[in-house]
Order: sequence, then C-alpha cells, then structure tokens
Amino acid sequence: MWKQTGVGRYTRNIVLNLQKIDQKNHYVLFVRAEDFENLKSQIKNSKWKIIKTDIKWHSLSEQLKFPQVIKKEKLDLMHFPYFSVPIFYNKPHVVTIHDLIINHFSTGKASTLIYPAYLVKRAAYKFIIERAAKKAQKIITPSNATKQEIIDHLKIAENKIDVIYEAAEISNQKSVVGNQKYGKYFLYVGNAYPHKNLDRLVQAFKNLAGGSAGNLKLILVGEKDYFYQRLEAENQSDNIIFYGKVSDKELAGLYANAIALVAPSLMEGFGLPVLEAMSLNCLVVASDIPAFKEIAGENAIYFNPQDENDIYLKLKDVLENVEKYKQAKIEAAFKRSQQFSWKKAAAQTLNIYESSFSLR
Repeated sequence: MWKQTGVGRYTRNIVLNLQKIDQKNHYVLFVRAEDFENLKSQIKNSKWKIIKTDIKWHSLSEQLKFPQVIKKEKLDLMHFPYFSVPIFYNKPHVVTIHDLIINHFSTGKASTLIYPAYLVKRAAYKFIIERAAKKAQKIITPSNATKQEIIDHLKIAENKIDVIYEAAEISNQKSVVGNQKYGKYFLYVGNAYPHKNLDRLVQAFKNLAGGSAGNLKLILVGEKDYFYQRLEAENQSDNIIFYGKVSDKELAGLYANAIALVAPSLMEGFGLPVLEAMSLNCLVVASDIPAFKEIAGENAIYFNPQDENDIYLKLKDVLENVEKYKQAKIEAAFKRSQQFSWKKAAAQTLNIYESSFSLR
C-alpha cells in the first residue's frame, strides 16, 4: 500500500524514519513490483533488503502465498502495518490496527459489492482481524480511542496494545501561499465512505450557502472513486467543488487559504487531516468524537455529527466569527501539532520490535 493514502502514508513514514534511526537491526521490506524501483531509491540503509512481492492486499494470494514468501527470509519478527495478517502465518509478529470502523458500520452501503458478497467479505474481515489481534506479540494503534475499541470489541488485554501517534507529513509545506482563486471556502480532506458523514456535511453547507452573502464554497479533496462519484452525481452545485486528488504542496495551499477544515466523521481511528490543518495554521471544525478530541484537544470547534442542524450552526458561527476563532485557536493548535512526530513514532515502533523478543 506504499502509494496509498492512510495506511500507505503511515507505512512510508515509519519505514523512512526507521532506516534513519536504526543502524543495528536488519530489515526485510516486502513491496509490490510497481513500487520496487521507487523504494530502491529511497532506502539508503545497507541493512535493509527489499523483496519484490507482487501480491495484492486483501486477496486470496495474500492469505495463501504471502506466508511462504515471508518464511523464506527466516525473520525474527514481522510487522504487518495493517490488520490483514495471513491466517496461516504463525511466526512472531506485530500488527498495526488503525481503527475498528467496519465493526460499527455494517451496512452494505459501505461497499461496491452486491450485498451477499459484502456480508461474506465483512465476515472474513472480522475473522482475520480478531485472529491477528489475538496472535500478535504486540498491537500498535494510533489513538487511545482505538485502543479502547480493541479492548472492548476484540477482548484484548490492555498491556498488549501500544498507542503510537501519527504525524502531519505535509507540515514542511507551510510556507506555501494559499490558493486564492476559490474565494471563501470550507475544506474537507479524505474519502467519501459512509462513516465520513459527507451527506450531512453537504446538506448543512447547502443550507448555509443558500442564506449567506457572497460566493461561499465547499471544497472536497479526495480520490474520485465510486463513493465520491455517487455523492457528486447527487449534489450538482456551483458552490460544491469535487477537487479530486492533490499533491502535498497543493493540499498545503488549500489548507492555508480555507476558512476552516471541516471533519464531520462519525468515527475515526486517528484524524490525520485534523492534525495537518493544525500544523498549517488552518482552523478546525470537527465532530465531537473521541479520536478528534484526543488529537485536537481544546483547539477545535466541535459539533454533533449526527445533527445536521448543529453542523450548520457551527459553520455559520465560524463564518461570521472566523477571525475571533483564529485568534483563540490557531497558535495553540499549531503548538499542539508539533508534539506529533514521525521520528518519534518510528522510535516508539523500534522499541516495540525490540521488546517483543522478551515477550516470546
């Protein structure tokens, strides 16, 4: 998943920082053929070996063939940076579980599959993640909110789970001048899966834009997959811009000039766009869910994500009082964002690797 958002961003940053801070241990990195050349140019540590492994994630080959590929390397410990651990892999391993969103959002609306096929896929997911959590030496998760979810839903002992916060990868772009051509706009960054709650956000925004002066816009940034295409088809409006994918530099510019980032999710494992916005002096308006409150603290304006009218009222309040809120929140939010570091995350991950040997 090297080139993907979310898990891909996590994996890239852990790998690239581990190779800088650890000159003692030897590593084997399993990568797909399409990423092989790119990775060869980025891995500078001579103790790292890259294995071309053209196996698609979430596939039958991942479950049946990948364990044999791993075993050939005679590893002391394997880190799976995603829940999808092959069920026949029985050697010591660490797994990162980013969230348990699928445990809460079981509707077939969250899948492009026909409903019976979706139910089979969801049952397989639950079996794999429960087995991975129980068999792992250690579980890494990005927030205390998700740690509690793992304890409650997967029945895992608290001392087996370590929280390692993620960080804002694009904060080094903060000198970028904001994009001025869109005028006043609220910004959303992420995919359009059902738990992201974009239907309520879009409707709240329509109510706001219909009663506001000026050409207010909502910019939605994310890959135009099935979910975004459906949302766009249902919401044709000059005030709503379905922006698509962006480079980190372009995204930093969008953060810099926005009235605020709006994060309306019903549930999250961490909340990377919230942290990115904080690191780039962009005001945050977000759902009052545990993960966002853990990351942003008192440095965001919160709303009830289940209440469309509350979303509308908070956006209206921010639009009318944006300078007041920026003076009250921005500086403290930026300072808080600096507490999150990929280098720190990599160092904590290395500690887990090394401590795992004593658990065996």
